[in-house]
Amino acid sequence: MSADQERCEAGPGGLPEAAVHPEGPARLILGAADAPVTVTEFGDLECPYCRQVEEPLRRLVAESDGGVRLVWRHFPLFQVHPHALIAALAVEAAAEQGLFWPMQRALFAQQNRLTEPDLRAVARTVGVDPESVTGAAAQRFADRVEADYVAGLDLGVAGTPTLFIDGEPYSGALTLPALRRALPA
Repeated sequence: MSADQERCEAGPGGLPEAAVHPEGPARLILGAADAPVTVTEFGDLECPYCRQVEEPLRRLVAESDGGVRLVWRHFPLFQVHPHALIAALAVEAAAEQGLFWPMQRALFAQQNRLTEPDLRAVARTVGVDPESVTGAAAQRFADRVEADYVAGLDLGVAGTPTLFIDGEPYSGALTLPALRRALPA
């Protein structure tokens, strides 16, 4: 890891098509589903570095005129972030209700408060059924979170955020100018 890129650590090669394009509905894609450039982030909702790169990634998509999409993949570092897994399950529940991105942003905004009562309170504020984001209701999304995590392990992901641009690992600075420079011409 370069001095320019900080990330949370868990304790190469190109990205397979299945990792770039999540199975099922495009619920975890920000931007145009058919954008010619795909940025895939393996992230953890309790990781401060994922929170820091959130705004540059959203701007990259928003300012691309449909040229870039962001795909989120879960990589909860449960060994160092005790609430990362339940937060991942909560945003999956929000995704089912079409509110993944608002829920993700709200959880990033309060990373120091991700207990089950906190998750239910955030869900209420973004319009998600609060009973769906915790406990047994949220556990039904465990397979999705686990599939992302295993895919990340298979790709050598060891920390968050880990980014791929069109399937190639990105190791530059997590700033908007650096991300723009890394996009294919």
